[in-house]
Amino acid sequence: MKTREDFLNKAEELINGPRAKEYGPAKFNHERIATIWSVILGRSITPEQVVACMIGLKLARLAEDSTKDDSWVDIIGYAALGGEIVNDCDDC
Repeated sequence: MKTREDFLNKAEELINGPRAKEYGPAKFNHERIATIWSVILGRSITPEQVVACMIGLKLARLAEDSTKDDSWVDIIGYAALGGEIVNDCDDC
């Protein structure tokens, strides 16, 4: 049986390890995604909305199969990144 600690540790490993190296700083990457989505959708999208939509995507996948550990881990990771992004204070 996997524990909450297992899920938290895996998410931390991913967002601070390989994925951080592959995609660069989270805020910058989500700003880039927001810019692309804004063009596609024809309206302004924020990095926070990108994170919320990615969590929504993972929830939709879990609705099909709630046993997919990777979706649970990704939700944890996105939630942590979202909290970091909204609390980033460039002018503090």
